[in-house]
Amino acid sequence: MVTIGCGRVQSEQAVALAEAHPEVYAVVGVHPVDAGRGNWRDSDIDWIRDLARHDRVVAIGEAGLDYFHERPTPEDQPRAFRAQGALAADLGLPLVVHTRDAADDTMVILRDLGLRDVVLHCFSIPQYLDEALERGWTISIAGPVTFPRNTELRDAVTRVPAGRLLVETDAPYLAPVPMRGKRNQPAYVAHTLACIAHLRGDDVADLDRATSVTAARVFGW
Repeated sequence: MVTIGCGRVQSEQAVALAEAHPEVYAVVGVHPVDAGRGNWRDSDIDWIRDLARHDRVVAIGEAGLDYFHERPTPEDQPRAFRAQGALAADLGLPLVVHTRDAADDTMVILRDLGLRDVVLHCFSIPQYLDEALERGWTISIAGPVTFPRNTELRDAVTRVPAGRLLVETDAPYLAPVPMRGKRNQPAYVAHTLACIAHLRGDDVADLDRATSVTAARVFGW
C-alpha cells in the first residue's frame, strides 16, 4: 500500500512508516490546500527532493489544485503544483494529483507539464477521462464510486482499461458504502473494489489481481 504526505511533517512520517513496514511505500509532497494557505516556499522543493531519494518513496504528491475550501491566492497552489511536477519528471517518479473544484485549471497545468506518469488520485473529473487515457495517465478510484447518485463517475469507471485502473481509500476520508460516514481505513478498499467489479461486470478476484499488477507497475515495486 501507499501512504501519502500532505506536507513536510506528514511526508517524513510516511517515509518512517515505509521504513518500518515492508508492505508500505511512501509518497512525499505538499497538498494544494496547504500550499494555498501561504505555507509554500519555493525552497520546499529541496526537502521534497531529499525525501524523494529514499528507496521507499515511489512518487511525488499529492500535488494539484483545490478550490473547494477557499479560492487561493493566484500563484500559491499553481506554483507548488508546477514545481512538484517538474521534480517528478526530473526524478523519473509518478506525480500523484489531487484536484477538487479545479478541473479545468488542473488540466491546463498538467498539459503544460507534459507528464505521462500521472496518477489522478481520488478521480473526480470524468469529463476529462478520455483525455486522461489518451495521455497515458492512471485513474485511481476511491469511495465516492460507491455512492449511488455519483452516476458520472460510476459510468466512467466502466470505461477505464483494467491496466490503467487503481483502487484506493483516501483514508481517513470518503469511506465507501456500506461504511459511509465512518472514519475510513485501508481495509475498506475491499468495498470499493467490489463495487467497481460489479459496475464493470468483472470478477472481483480478477479485478483485484489486475489493479495490484497496475499498482506494481506504476509505483515500481
